[in-house]
Amino acid sequence: MANLETSLKECLSSIDGATAAALVDYTSGMALGTLGGGKDFDLEVAAAGNTDVVRSKLRTMEHLGLQGEIEDILITLSSQYHLIRLLKGRDGTGLFLYLVLDSGRANLAMARHQLRKIENDLEI
Repeated sequence: MANLETSLKECLSSIDGATAAALVDYTSGMALGTLGGGKDFDLEVAAAGNTDVVRSKLRTMEHLGLQGEIEDILITLSSQYHLIRLLKGRDGTGLFLYLVLDSGRANLAMARHQLRKIENDLEI
């Protein structure tokens, strides 16, 4: 099992095109850990904003009576993919991994696969 810092480093080093990663608590909107980003991309702001996305989708599913769990939420921009993976089990409830990818260098299927592996190894 990997700790948070190791897991975020693995996101950036093992996933082609990854430029930023965070572990976010969507009950509070706070990033519990971040890596990457920079002055042009504030991960704290992105974490808070994507918390609203997760909450909204969960609320919509509830209103529609949809069963099942969210695995991933994908937001595609002209030059980036934003991948949100809700954590399950082992006290990961209420948390999501947030990954920013350069769409020109990333393989989305492989990124999802790697993110799932990182989730399984993450020790919270």
